Amino acid sequence: MRIGVPKEIKNHEYRVGLTPSSVAELVAAGHSVIVETGAGAGIDFDDSDYVGAGANIVADAAAAFAGADMIVKVKEPQPVEIALLERRHTLFTYLHLAADKPQAEGLMASGATCIAYETVTAPDRSLPLLKPMSEVAGRMSVQVGAHYLEKEQGGRGVLLGGVPGVAPARVAILGGGVSGVNAAQMAVGMRADVTIYDINNARLAELDMFFSSQIKTAYASKAAIAAAVRNAHLVIGAVLVPGAAAPKLVTRDMLKTMKRGSVLVDIAIDQGGCFETSHPTTHADPVFEVDGVIHYCVANMPGAVARTSAFALNNATLPFVLKLANLGAEAAMEADPHLANGLNVSGGKIRHPAVADALELPLN
Repeated sequence: MRIGVPKEIKNHEYRVGLTPSSVAELVAAGHSVIVETGAGAGIDFDDSDYVGAGANIVADAAAAFAGADMIVKVKEPQPVEIALLERRHTLFTYLHLAADKPQAEGLMASGATCIAYETVTAPDRSLPLLKPMSEVAGRMSVQVGAHYLEKEQGGRGVLLGGVPGVAPARVAILGGGVSGVNAAQMAVGMRADVTIYDINNARLAELDMFFSSQIKTAYASKAAIAAAVRNAHLVIGAVLVPGAAAPKLVTRDMLKTMKRGSVLVDIAIDQGGCFETSHPTTHADPVFEVDGVIHYCVANMPGAVARTSAFALNNATLPFVLKLANLGAEAAMEADPHLANGLNVSGGKIRHPAVADALELPLN
């Protein structure tokens, strides 16, 4: 199979769909790889590194798309990339269609087979291609939250871990999944006062055992979330409904009860965000303020630590890329129902129920 790797063009997105070591694996399996010049520059790989791995370098994205059967990316295709897709293409990347109807309509119009990293499953029902970036985003959420709590950033002027004689900051984490747990690990390491909120009592029990006395847990009722928002210095939204839009857990009325200079970090922004006042931002302009509360809603958070993220992502995606390349998309999904769960769009139709429901489009 011919596999194309275009350079990512989303704002401040430095990751790459395939690293040179991944390219070498594909070439060794008998496939050809076409890489747009400069695709790996954001993680310090030159075109020569890709040539050394067996790739062919092309001048632009148009050439990468034209010469490929499968396109491997990191972030959702931008409009100029969607225009390059054809019915013969398989697109393998993050899509997050539940919050992006124009993209879904563009992919439907292309006729391409579009498989989303974020809805591929594992036998235990986990999300193996979302997990590495959820880990990165969870850890980053505390890092950026601590930064924006600083006074010169417009924050309240609170040190996350406090000092002897001065209480630490209160951190509320909404969601006890992969992102939430990684956020909690970082916040605990910085000696913050941490509470995780979730609606799954069994999960809360697991977290209580895992963290022991280092954190508190609470059932995520509306009243509990309202109290958490009112008292917290940093609120991290880490909820996930696979393939679907994130629920709006924090309302504008709740926001008005927060202390001026408090910070919200919305990890769920790729799926529409879990704060009513959220809207996507970029690394170039990452925050905005509503009612005196700082919102960090960057839709590609892991892109800030592109090298770590690209390697972590490739570790997870490469086995699936090889399967798709070896068998072709249709046969690969027939052989692996967990990969088939990643199918979001094909033949001009929506194929994933959560996406169809979120976008109010027919499921086929």
